[in-house]
Amino acid sequence: MILTTHNQTPFPSTLYCAAEVRALDQAAIAAGTPGIQLMKRAGRAVFDALHQAYPEPGLITVYCGAGNNAGDGYVVAALAAQRRLPVQVIQVGALDKLTGDARQAYDFACQEGVAITAFENAAVPAEGVVVDALLGIGLQGPVRAPFLQAIERINACDLPVVAVDLPSGLDADSGAVQGCAVNAAMTVTFIGTKRGLLTGRGPALCGTLVLADLSVSADILQAQSGSAELLRLPALLNNLAPRAADAHKGDFGHVMVIGGDTGFGGAALMAAEAAARTGAGLVSIATRPEHIPAILARRPEVMACGVVSGQELEPWLARPTVLVVGPGLGRSPWSEQMLQQAVKSGLPLVLDADALNILAAGRVVPENTRRDNWLLTPHPGEAARLLAVNTTDIQSDRFAAVSKIQQSYGGAVILKGAGSLVAAEADCIGVVAAGNPGMATGGMGDVLSGILGGLIAQGLTVAQAARLGACLHATAADLAADEVGQRSLLATDLMPYLCQLLSDQ
Repeated sequence: MILTTHNQTPFPSTLYCAAEVRALDQAAIAAGTPGIQLMKRAGRAVFDALHQAYPEPGLITVYCGAGNNAGDGYVVAALAAQRRLPVQVIQVGALDKLTGDARQAYDFACQEGVAITAFENAAVPAEGVVVDALLGIGLQGPVRAPFLQAIERINACDLPVVAVDLPSGLDADSGAVQGCAVNAAMTVTFIGTKRGLLTGRGPALCGTLVLADLSVSADILQAQSGSAELLRLPALLNNLAPRAADAHKGDFGHVMVIGGDTGFGGAALMAAEAAARTGAGLVSIATRPEHIPAILARRPEVMACGVVSGQELEPWLARPTVLVVGPGLGRSPWSEQMLQQAVKSGLPLVLDADALNILAAGRVVPENTRRDNWLLTPHPGEAARLLAVNTTDIQSDRFAAVSKIQQSYGGAVILKGAGSLVAAEADCIGVVAAGNPGMATGGMGDVLSGILGGLIAQGLTVAQAARLGACLHATAADLAADEVGQRSLLATDLMPYLCQLLSDQ
């Protein structure tokens, strides 16, 4: 996902919900900046971004609603007219609902001679660029007519779309779609970044994300805390201390991967290799005996033990410092015994895949069990089972879901997906902006779990490992996709780029 700012300053880390952005807007007005001035700055930022990306648009069609988002759109249209660019406004909803600053912006557009056509009388644009100024952060509930029809028309016209503040129909807080939403090539958002733009459907719908702070002072921005944080890999890498010249393998922990039921040995091996590449001093695998020859042939650095029961596993648990449980684990009685012994050990745990499904079932691990030293890594389906809801419930508010899992189970949680979320007890929710659709392939979660185990082995807390590991994983996937393409990306393609990212640490 491409993140940039209107004035080319570094993209800020603080992410806001809609209520927090409204508070910033009101604070700026209270500090002496009139609302119409903020609106004109917003319109200018959209126009500048549009004109830079599409310098000869042919026609600019601005779809305006009836609130402040529409006011921003009218400013865009007026500025285009001043530049003698062909522009039209399609007004959706009653004009008499335009009041205050938005009405002044409408008058500005009329003064500049902008043609304004009611939606019911407007033709579908056939050329140029579309500006979506229909619905802002105040959307409550599903999109209704006539905005529903307008969004459908925008998406059907097959023209590049620049969204004002956020794609209409996208929930600013959760990143969920409220019935339908505009699919934008670029979104210019204002004052502070809305957290819903970076997770759920947000990354797919907002395109390139441009933040315009509208010259709101740093003092005002710093006075308002955000409810989420954009995670940045360079800063997180500082959690890894340089290695002493006399270091030995015992200084960097021992990761044991427990998994690989019959036919799924590759998952455990990918996790083990990722743990080793991340810097764990020792890595071992406890798996079905039949997988041992292939594991040793592929990666002789990994110690491998074949176990057929939880009783056989127990003696092996005296050596590791952290356990990664779940890659290829399955849900057989063998699988349940593996998880039962791992939990019983008291060691730090990374739980993934079927370890989470067994946990959710409540038979092996008692319900309401909370631990400070485990890290859960569910995708939306596994998250739904952990909370006894459905996947739609998870995706309708990913922030609420990851918080509830963390509150219920303790430790740290990574809710995977576009814009992965990281929650831990003392931190605000972290958002991972890196990553790409090529990661939708088997084994990616296994590699992530191994990375996390390797970081914990080196002394990071589960919270530190969750934040750094999620960013490492997604960034390595982006580098790999640049080389092999998203469609051809394999989980093991991440290994050399993981090494590259860690090379200076």
